[in-house]
Amino acid sequence: MERSAPQPLQIPVRSRLGDGTIAGHLRVPEAAPRGVVTIHPATATPERFYFSFADALVDHGFAVVTYRMRGVGSPAARTNPRLRMSDWITEDVPAVSAWAEERFPGLPQFALGHSLGGHALLLGFGGEQLSGIVTVATHRAATRDIITRTERMRVRAILAVLGPALTRLLGYAPGERLGLGEDIPRAALLEWSHWVSRPDYFFDIPELAAAARMARMRTPVLSVGAADDLWASPGQIDELVDRLLLAPVERRTFTASELGVRQIGHHGLMRRSVGRGAWPEIIDWLARATEVQAADVRAADAQPADVQAADMRATRVVQTPTRPERVRT
Repeated sequence: MERSAPQPLQIPVRSRLGDGTIAGHLRVPEAAPRGVVTIHPATATPERFYFSFADALVDHGFAVVTYRMRGVGSPAARTNPRLRMSDWITEDVPAVSAWAEERFPGLPQFALGHSLGGHALLLGFGGEQLSGIVTVATHRAATRDIITRTERMRVRAILAVLGPALTRLLGYAPGERLGLGEDIPRAALLEWSHWVSRPDYFFDIPELAAAARMARMRTPVLSVGAADDLWASPGQIDELVDRLLLAPVERRTFTASELGVRQIGHHGLMRRSVGRGAWPEIIDWLARATEVQAADVRAADAQPADVQAADMRATRVVQTPTRPERVRT
């Protein structure tokens, strides 16, 4: 499918630190888009990392929004020392989601969140109009849950000892030198260090109200991970999505052998050279969700106005449904 050149974006964001903008790009197919997918990045991960997957989505008829979290990369990390990880969740993600909803009214809205981006979505910060959420390597990220002792000690050394020490010395977190990716703000690294040290990750942070937020989430979720991801093991992903009491959840764990690669890891599913064998399943899930929504809209439009009003009244008094059965493959 033909696609036009990416359009640069400057998305406004209201922040506790003062209003600003978020840099990103919009990709659209030549034909009218079937839906919109907003890609919310992982911690310390540049926007360009998601361009190949965004192109694949456009080739299948979706408009796609990508962006970089504020304060990610040099010199942005140095000039935004007070930006926290929780600001990315509660400010950046909602701002970009709202922009996508306003830019494409009437189209099905979807979101893909990688690691931290998925956390924001499962906490309900991805907008009110989402028809589906895909999370990639999004897990309960308590360091104590890391399966292998070697990786657990490595992460603890980086995020609990070396990272905070260097960050306080330099005034920013040198992500590249720490093996975390891009540089990030001082406050973001220190908050991250605090969260991963808690037994239940950010569920132990009262102001986030994470458990309550996830318990009332109803948007369908496809939760994807890799069998060899040492940071987000299948068990750690299950620990997170099991908090979704009302949302229909499908789980998919990919192995390196089925993708024909040596290793997947924490970022591999979004990297073309590694994860492109997994992309058709993700895109097919989004396409099927688009068709379901279109069918629902057609059915609603076909109903008489008095029936639609009765349905709306019934929705308001419906009892809390039983917990949906998880589908795992």
